[in-house]
Amino acid sequence: MIPVSETENGIVFNIRVIPRASRCELAGVQGDALKIRITAPPVEGAANKECIKFLSGMLGVKKSQITIIAGHKSKNKRVSISGISRRDIERVA
Repeated sequence: MIPVSETENGIVFNIRVIPRASRCELAGVQGDALKIRITAPPVEGAANKECIKFLSGMLGVKKSQITIIAGHKSKNKRVSISGISRRDIERVA
């Protein structure tokens, strides 16, 4: 299981994004991060938008509740999601 930090607003955790995949899917755990494959290329923020859209659908939250707080131009990102708890992410991952 990946390390998940709880904040007063929600949770924070790491993800590893694999762009230009054949489909969007959860691909397990890599190190301390949740590994996510997405179809979008890493150009002009397209991969970040696709990643937020995928996490939104997977966790059943609004896209506006998800913020990439670190790693905007990296495959390794730190994500903050408001309005959910650690149990919600553990149930999915």
